[in-house]
Amino acid sequence: MGNPSNRIVGFDIARALAILGMVMVNYKLALDAVGNGPNWLVISSDLLEGRASAIFVILAGIGTALMTKKARVTKDPSLIMETRRIIWKRSLFLLGLGMVLYFIGWDADILHYYAFYMLVASFFIVVTNRSLLFTIIGVLLTSQLFQLIFDYTQGWDANFQSYESFWSPDGFVRNLFLNGYHPLFPWICFFLFGMWLGRLNWKDRSLRRKLMGTALVVVLVVEWLSYSLIVFTKPILGTEIARYLFQTKPMPPTLLYMVSSACTALIVILLCIRLSEKIRERWVTKLFEYTGQLALTHYVGHFFVLLLLFLFGYLNHSFTLSVAMGASFGFFIVAMIGSYAWRSFFSRGPIEWMMRKVSENWVGTHQAEQKL
Repeated sequence: MGNPSNRIVGFDIARALAILGMVMVNYKLALDAVGNGPNWLVISSDLLEGRASAIFVILAGIGTALMTKKARVTKDPSLIMETRRIIWKRSLFLLGLGMVLYFIGWDADILHYYAFYMLVASFFIVVTNRSLLFTIIGVLLTSQLFQLIFDYTQGWDANFQSYESFWSPDGFVRNLFLNGYHPLFPWICFFLFGMWLGRLNWKDRSLRRKLMGTALVVVLVVEWLSYSLIVFTKPILGTEIARYLFQTKPMPPTLLYMVSSACTALIVILLCIRLSEKIRERWVTKLFEYTGQLALTHYVGHFFVLLLLFLFGYLNHSFTLSVAMGASFGFFIVAMIGSYAWRSFFSRGPIEWMMRKVSENWVGTHQAEQKL
């Protein structure tokens, strides 16, 4: 796994927590447990929506920046092209895997979106930090405009659970770019923001403190602004339109949601890095570290658990939020134990290994990858 001292374990821990959050959100939806529980649990589970997956995507962007550092620094054309080919191969692998999951029933799949994030990001691996930030701003503003111009509900069923026109050419493109669960406009911004973060010196504690302070202030300001705008515009626009424009929930992914979620994700990542530095050698740290390293495997695995439950007839009725959250933590505990056992014998998870094999002929990037 490379030199342990070079690896930023906090990234792995944050990735593990992102998987836990995504499982909690997905199991809540799959078990039809939305709103079916005490208020504190309903509110807590709602807060995870769109936040855990944002951490997942931002970490992917950070990983891409670390992986492509040599190509970016040297500006070697052949190395840049080889690095892009590796990203394209991984993108193709994730697209295939995501489409298989979608085909067999996982409508909330993020992997096929992830594949396109990587494809787009491959053309940004050597651009300047300033260009990255300007691109993010441009995409965010364009996305907000698209939400005003286009019908965000087009293609969805009445319950907003299934995208009925997904398999048609225009439906697929619309879902991918505009109004799917994680559309490129604006979700690609999370990935690009991660790439920008991945270029920073994460060993610099002073820088991390500045990032933490800034992120905290921005989250508080944005959430206050969201609340204030909704309250102020409700009498004029109506409650539904006011929330559509100014809420900080993931559907639709408004400008305020994107900024708030990006900063929330950054706070979680920074806390995980700090925690990992304090208790790096503890066994519990290893459990989270290894679980994060097998995140892709666990993402696929959590769906197949649902598939088995469906095949055996256990998903024919609604469940409470307590059951959904209990199932989520149960899966995560098994995932942690399984990760620890697996990593005792293998350096990568099974899905991670397959993706690695698809993108073999590694050129000059494996050392940077070990840091993530």
